[in-house]
Order: sequence, then C-alpha cells, then structure tokens
Amino acid sequence: MDANELADLLTDELRAEGTPERAVQEKRYLKSDLEFLGASFWETQRVVKAFVKGVAPLTHDSLVALVVALWEAPIHERRAAAVELLERHPLLLGPTDLPMLERLLRESKTWALVDGLAANVVGSILVASPAEVTPVLDRWSTDPDFWIRRSSMLAELRPQRSGADLAPFLRRADAMLDEREFFIRKAIGWVLREVGKRRPAVVTAWLAPRTNRASGVTMREAVRWLPAEDRERLMTAYREKRPA
Repeated sequence: MDANELADLLTDELRAEGTPERAVQEKRYLKSDLEFLGASFWETQRVVKAFVKGVAPLTHDSLVALVVALWEAPIHERRAAAVELLERHPLLLGPTDLPMLERLLRESKTWALVDGLAANVVGSILVASPAEVTPVLDRWSTDPDFWIRRSSMLAELRPQRSGADLAPFLRRADAMLDEREFFIRKAIGWVLREVGKRRPAVVTAWLAPRTNRASGVTMREAVRWLPAEDRERLMTAYREKRPA
C-alpha cells in the first residue's frame, strides 16, 4: 500500500472506534473547525500502536509520507494519529524535518495537536541536535502565531528532564513573561515546574526578581516543586506585585 492507502486504512479503523456523540462533544470542547470521528485520545493511541505492529518498520521517508497523507484531510483523529506516529519514531527524525513540523504546528491550532508535536517530537530532535534546533526555537519565540511561540517553550520540556542547558529557554521566557496569552503563560510555568523538580534553586533565583511581572498561572506552575519556604516567599511577593 502507498501512504494514502495506509492513511485511509487507519481512518477506517479510527472511524470504527468513534461515536457521533463524542464527535460533537470533542469538536465543541476543542473549538475546532476540523471534522471529528469521535474516537478518544486513548482509542487513537491504541489504533496507531496496533497499526505500527502490523506493518513493515517505517523508514524516515515512509513515516513522513504517511504523516503528510494523514494530515491532508481536515479530520482531527487523522492528524492526532499523525502526531502519535511521529512521537513513536523520534529516532527517524532530525533537524531537516523542522520545516515540515513547523507547518504541522501552524496548521494545528489546538493544544491537543500542538503539545505532542512540540514537547515530544521537536523536543526529541532538540535533545539530539541542540546546536541546530536552538536557533529555530529562538525564531519561533518571536513568531506572530502564539502556537508557534508556545512550541518554542514546550520543546524544552524533554531536554530539561535530563539537565540540558537552561539559558536558551530562560532567555525566551524572560522575553515572553509579560504576555497575556494564557497558553504562553502556562507553557512558561510548565517548563519551570519541570526544571524545579531537579534544580529548584535555579528556578527560585530566576523567579525572584520577576514575581512582579509573572502571571498567576506561570507562578502557580513554576513553584509547585520548590521548597515550601521558597514557594511561600515567591507567591507572597507575586500577590504583593513586587520582586522577591
């Protein structure tokens, strides 16, 4: 089968898992213009997992061809399956795939697709090739599209779990700290929360002079794993709108 035939086969399997009621609910919940088949996130994962086991191992080119074929139809579950396929094959991808991934991110327009692409797919490429990927994320961090800016943050989640260089993220986070977009504020806090699990003193030191600028959602996420004394001191300063 070629990529389009495989994509249609996956679609049939996803449609068999869906219900009209869930399709309506998911479309309303995600405020999406896409068509919905009504398959849940977990059902989509299960279908993709079984599909991968049932076909010949994918190569880079066959993976990309299948992802592109799935993405072309404006159906949420097909695009979710494309993201799942990419997440399951991180070693097949590299910096040369970033233009394709950027296109998918721009066309996603929902956290339900963006977050997996950014955190797990782009993030895996960043772990393997920081010198090539960091300049791309720097560019994304100033993009007019807030989903692309969010992606420049979330791509740091996986590297920070292994203690990667934090400076590029902190530089971008400082530039975006005053943004009013919820999805940006949440992403900054999400990455800081992850860093705080292993390097709480670094997060405390970075937040302290910025508690008068950071949003509530950023602060609440960022301080979650900090020592109680530091957490209280930072949140008190935030509530009083002053640097800690």
